[in-house]
Amino acid sequence: MEQYDVIIVGAGLAGLQCARLLGRQGLHVLLVDRKPSLDHSIHTTGIFVRRTLEDFDLPEDCLGPPVRHVRLYSPARRSLDLESPHDEFRVGRMGRLYQRLLDNCLRAGVEWLPATRYAGHSDLKNALVVRLDGNGFSRWASTRYLVGADGASSRVARDLGLDLNGKWIVGVEEVFDGVPLAGPTRLHCFLDPRLAPGYLAWAVHDGEQVHVGVGGYPSRFDPQAALQEFRASLHGIVDLSRSKLVERRGGRIPVGGVLQHLANARGLLAGDAAGAVSPLTAGGLDPCMRLSSLAAKVIGAYLMSEDPGALAAYSGELFRARFVSRLWMRRVVSQVRQPALVELACAAMRLPILDSFAWHVFFGRGSFPDVEAELAPEPAV
Repeated sequence: MEQYDVIIVGAGLAGLQCARLLGRQGLHVLLVDRKPSLDHSIHTTGIFVRRTLEDFDLPEDCLGPPVRHVRLYSPARRSLDLESPHDEFRVGRMGRLYQRLLDNCLRAGVEWLPATRYAGHSDLKNALVVRLDGNGFSRWASTRYLVGADGASSRVARDLGLDLNGKWIVGVEEVFDGVPLAGPTRLHCFLDPRLAPGYLAWAVHDGEQVHVGVGGYPSRFDPQAALQEFRASLHGIVDLSRSKLVERRGGRIPVGGVLQHLANARGLLAGDAAGAVSPLTAGGLDPCMRLSSLAAKVIGAYLMSEDPGALAAYSGELFRARFVSRLWMRRVVSQVRQPALVELACAAMRLPILDSFAWHVFFGRGSFPDVEAELAPEPAV
């Protein structure tokens, strides 16, 4: 049975970031993912915000052109334009980015096991024995620590006895090439509780690709039907008549905030499995990068010292206070079901005091706490 210091389940952004940083610490790391290739079944739109772009050295050729303009639409399609003096967003070419991060993991000594599913674990003295199932085979590996980066419905979280996500929305989107761009690159956001109950519909055009999607509470809409209706309604906003559909994406997005119990002596959670997503905007890439960087530092300190106190820095209790206002706003948004109320709120946002609120939601730099600035290794790619 092969022995590892850390086994990481899930090779999304969180798993890749954590694996790379642990490998650079000299730890023996196994990274496992059920997909045969990382450019298959991508779930995220991949919108990176300015704070992430400034703090993490993401490869330039894995990012689309910058976006400074946001247009917010009411249910009646009345619009409010917001513009930042900074490059606020860039859409990641996620398949390419995942592969680049994986290459960096391999250079750091991380072992890679694709097309393999985590099937459970058992305790053995001071280690875990992890069962990994592939196509027609099972193998067992021993590890000192287990990381669940396996998404919003994490099996690792359940098996470790850690907290589970209980609130989420569902998002689906399509990615198009060959769409003409009239004017500046722009993020179009549509507030419509009928098409996207509890969240929004979006079309982001960065001059190279267009992402068109809808998200909402799964009990209150049919995502595929809503996406089809929304896409057909974009005439005059985004011209998809001669476009080429290159990808479809979808998945669950946790919106209950960072979970309280994220770690114990056997393992911890990262990314969506940890609920590291903004409860209000459902943006998860910045918290994902920051929390997984912190996770790598905490794991390294714990395995070196074997002191459970080293895990105290990775408690959700330390982070949830930052999101109290966003959690309350999420509850308010989830209860709004009447388009007339949303229309009224959108009209109010044209007033100077609420216009600044809308500007802050889209362009503000508040995000996941900067605890990793002191605790985690420098995030170079």
